[in-house]
Amino acid sequence: VGPAGAADLAAAETSRKKRAAARVAARRLIREHELPMKISGVDHVVDTNQTTIYFTAPHRVDFRALVRDLAATLNGRVELRQLSARDEARLSGGVGSCGRELCCSTFLVDFEPVSVRMAKDQDLPLNPLRISGACGRLMCCLKYEHPLYQDFAERAPVVGAEVETPDGTGTVVGHNVPGEQVVVRMSADGRRSPCALASVCTSRKA
Repeated sequence: VGPAGAADLAAAETSRKKRAAARVAARRLIREHELPMKISGVDHVVDTNQTTIYFTAPHRVDFRALVRDLAATLNGRVELRQLSARDEARLSGGVGSCGRELCCSTFLVDFEPVSVRMAKDQDLPLNPLRISGACGRLMCCLKYEHPLYQDFAERAPVVGAEVETPDGTGTVVGHNVPGEQVVVRMSADGRRSPCALASVCTSRKA
């Protein structure tokens, strides 16, 4: 709308103090109630004096007594929202294994389901440390290129198929999906030759 005025700066400072106080009070009361909860973030709206506390937990938690104590301690309305592992990563932010900011905290507006099958189709190592994101779940980016691999699999000869290339006859030993290529072991000399998918055709004999 415009540059922040004195009233806006004062409201921001009040909100900051309220958030800090709410975080401290929430952690103390969680210990007193012995609830398996972890605080992930706190929001405060000065106009309505409402505090929203985001938390994660291994299962559903009955926090009705906690809300009452928090409302009495903070002298305002309190709302608790449980986050999933992906939501927590979105809220916390961070840097992924690719070296860029997490997709969930920058541009993703919805979490689409990701399966191990997508990693298998892309010939990725099924090591959880390699294909898991900051949230501990499968990386959202596994879904980005998966349609390309599915389309390539429908058009390309399978590994082990005998094919004819411009350099001669050979056997398919691998695929290079990003490069739209098929790796062929030539029958004449045994060398491996990357061939464009458009130039490879299955053997007439096959």
